[in-house]
Amino acid sequence: MLALIENIDPESKDIQHLIEIVDLLRPKNPADNVSASSNVRSLCQLLKGNPEHAWAMRQHFLHILASRRHTSLYTDLGILSNDGFFSELMQRISYRILPPALGEDYLSDALDQIFYVKTDYQWISAVPASDWLALFDTLALVDKTHFNASFDDSKEIDCQIAVADMLEAVRTLSYRICAIGLEPKLILVHPEIEKFESPFLKQNVEVNAYLDGYQSVLLGAAHESEDARQILVMLDQCDIIVTKIRKNALHMGTSISLTYFLVVLTQSITRLRKLLFLIDVTGNLPDPADLIAVSAVAGDEIVDAGSEPTIRPRRLAAVALALELIWEHNNKYAVGDLISDNLDLIARNVTENASRTGEHYIAENRQVYGAMFLSSAGAGFVIGFMALFKILMSYLRSAPLIEAFLFSLNYSLGFMLIHVLHFTVATKQPAMTASRIAAGLHSHDGRHIDIDSMAELIIKVLRTQFIAVMGNLATAIPTAFLIAISYAAITGKNLVTTEKAFHLLHDIDPFTSLALFHAMIAGVCLFLAGLISGYYDNQALYTRLSQRICQLRRLGKILGQERLQRLGQYIENNLGGLMGNFYFGILLGTIGTMGNMLGLPIDIRHITFSATNFATSVVGLNYQVTWQLISISVFGILSIGAVNLLVSFSLALLVALRSRQVRFNHRALLLKTLVQRFWKQPLDFFIAPKEIENVALIPAEESKKETSLD
Repeated sequence: MLALIENIDPESKDIQHLIEIVDLLRPKNPADNVSASSNVRSLCQLLKGNPEHAWAMRQHFLHILASRRHTSLYTDLGILSNDGFFSELMQRISYRILPPALGEDYLSDALDQIFYVKTDYQWISAVPASDWLALFDTLALVDKTHFNASFDDSKEIDCQIAVADMLEAVRTLSYRICAIGLEPKLILVHPEIEKFESPFLKQNVEVNAYLDGYQSVLLGAAHESEDARQILVMLDQCDIIVTKIRKNALHMGTSISLTYFLVVLTQSITRLRKLLFLIDVTGNLPDPADLIAVSAVAGDEIVDAGSEPTIRPRRLAAVALALELIWEHNNKYAVGDLISDNLDLIARNVTENASRTGEHYIAENRQVYGAMFLSSAGAGFVIGFMALFKILMSYLRSAPLIEAFLFSLNYSLGFMLIHVLHFTVATKQPAMTASRIAAGLHSHDGRHIDIDSMAELIIKVLRTQFIAVMGNLATAIPTAFLIAISYAAITGKNLVTTEKAFHLLHDIDPFTSLALFHAMIAGVCLFLAGLISGYYDNQALYTRLSQRICQLRRLGKILGQERLQRLGQYIENNLGGLMGNFYFGILLGTIGTMGNMLGLPIDIRHITFSATNFATSVVGLNYQVTWQLISISVFGILSIGAVNLLVSFSLALLVALRSRQVRFNHRALLLKTLVQRFWKQPLDFFIAPKEIENVALIPAEESKKETSLD
């Protein structure tokens, strides 16, 4: 390393020496924190023992800074562009395949060349802040009078060269915040922005005034700069509006573009705060909240004896921003981070709509419990005829795609009819009730939940699922049985041949077929149908679908304005359910055919259709079935139903928890509570009580079994 430092040209702008120095500092294993810290400390000691080399390295570093523009480093790195979600996504994908060309004009391009290893942020972040500050102090405080310097004083570079670019970055970020804050998509969700003086505009006025005063100080026209605290007040108000917009989006709907703008706005405001803290000369600005973790890591290792009290947090802030920029640099083409930052907020809106729908699928008392049975029984009756139509369609021997279309049409229209008639398909419940449980994980203080109340909610969900399944089966099997008998009586032949009957029974055999694997695929389809329902519910709210329908004048003349309003309200309230059932039918109708065309062992198994196929097969075999075959078939039907429910519920709960950013790590305690409840009152898991239970979530301080979400 000494030989490398000795060859540094202090007047050179070539970054090759810095690349080689970082290569020496970089440990072989990015997780080797000890080696990373040791390497930085060794470099620091080496420079302290050779002031002339430290001076040369300092001048070389400052020449590089002076020759490149810094503004984009602060305004672009770690902040999404204004091009939109899909443009940003495609750009990241393309740059991961073929990185962009690098030049010598921007400092951000130098980062690409110096920290070219994607894991550099790991070892750099692992080095204590005190070690980095010691290294920077060695370079910044080196005194050339202690050695025979051969450098021309006129060629010495000013250490404040980055300030001008930081000021420009502050102005740029302020204008961006102002522009995004006036986006029509934000005003649509929060119209009050136009009614009152917008803080997005006001912060820009304050920033321009502050920067003008700052420039006067730098030019010597003024002795002190204005205080930047008023800018922070405006930024706080901007944050409040962003929070209100997100809350309004929960009941007014959202879109990818709106969510994207909110993410960009939040990132820009956060970066602006950090830059203001670094350039502020008054020392009156509070520490940004993001620097708490860095301060905790640095601890009391950094001692600025004799320095002003504002220097230490400002130095920590500089290290924190540098670490953040390097992390953002190494992850700037990460596709997963982009999707996660934007879609988590959209998923919250989708699951929020599903959560409100899920409240209708929870039986609080025996009256609702009975109504759920009747509702699911009606669905079972309709499914019995859907199974009949599918068998008849299979006899047409159509081309594969035509057959898939007919099957999809049968499923989609049938499920949509079930929705219109307010019937209930048991397996459609988990995607809704999972979101309701995730919502129940939030307490009054946001940190704790009552385990007893959560267990009670889960018990309600389980018994509702049980009675819904029983209701579906209670009518689906008899309906299919009667249809098969009637068909045989009318036509003189069975609905299915003996070969077809054995094939249907084989399809639900959990031991000799892929029935359970196919049931898992059906569970995924159920989960996707729940997401689709939430998505269209969100779109109906966001686009004000009811109001738009009411504005159709020609349709209003035909139906009348009152009927048109009812139609618009019905479509807005039920669009999610209708579209979810429509696409669910398409999934069920096409997966099997696509599997055959592609030669893949994929198909679907749904508990209710499996039950109707069993009843049809028994009649097709003229009741010549053994008790072993019946037992295996019944076990297969129940197993398929269990897998349907488990897969769809687990996926829906996972998405709901992630969208709400909830981490629940007390599953064992919750499971123990459920087991205890089952041991004491097993019937509560299957039969609802007569009276309405009062089981609202109680405050955390009153709960005996409260626990932290973390």
